[in-house]
Amino acid sequence: MKTLYLMRHAKSSWKHAELSDLERPLLEKGLKRTRLVIEYLQEKNTNIELIITSNAVRAVDTARIIAHAFKVDENNFRIEKGVYMADADSLFDQFFDLPEKVTQVMMIGHNPSITNFVNTFLDEKIDYLPTSGVVAINFDTDHWEELPLASHQLGFIVYPKMFL
Repeated sequence: MKTLYLMRHAKSSWKHAELSDLERPLLEKGLKRTRLVIEYLQEKNTNIELIITSNAVRAVDTARIIAHAFKVDENNFRIEKGVYMADADSLFDQFFDLPEKVTQVMMIGHNPSITNFVNTFLDEKIDYLPTSGVVAINFDTDHWEELPLASHQLGFIVYPKMFL
């Protein structure tokens, strides 16, 4: 069994016009809302072993918050340029070289990519994954490279406004 947690980065700032999209920082509001989601994940006994994140500042910072909360080893923290603005097929590529002993992975990305990727696994599609939202999907396989074809089921969908 493998579990994939697909997360959209925390709420970020548009305030600094001089910054590129890759450089936009998180808002304090985004940090607080991410903590609400972390509490939920911890209540569900989530055990994130490895994180794959986009190279955008807002995604990396979100990933660091998650890594700290779940004590993810530095060697299991991957910053991947290929996650930023990727299509669903490209996101699948991120899982082919993962160690088999790892069973729970979180990917942190952006809309529309992360929502489109989530929707490849859902019978009832979602319009968009909100900031700090997480979708958990359980796969009936022991091999990461089999994700595209493995039978799967939705574990849960969680996002901050569920707690506000």
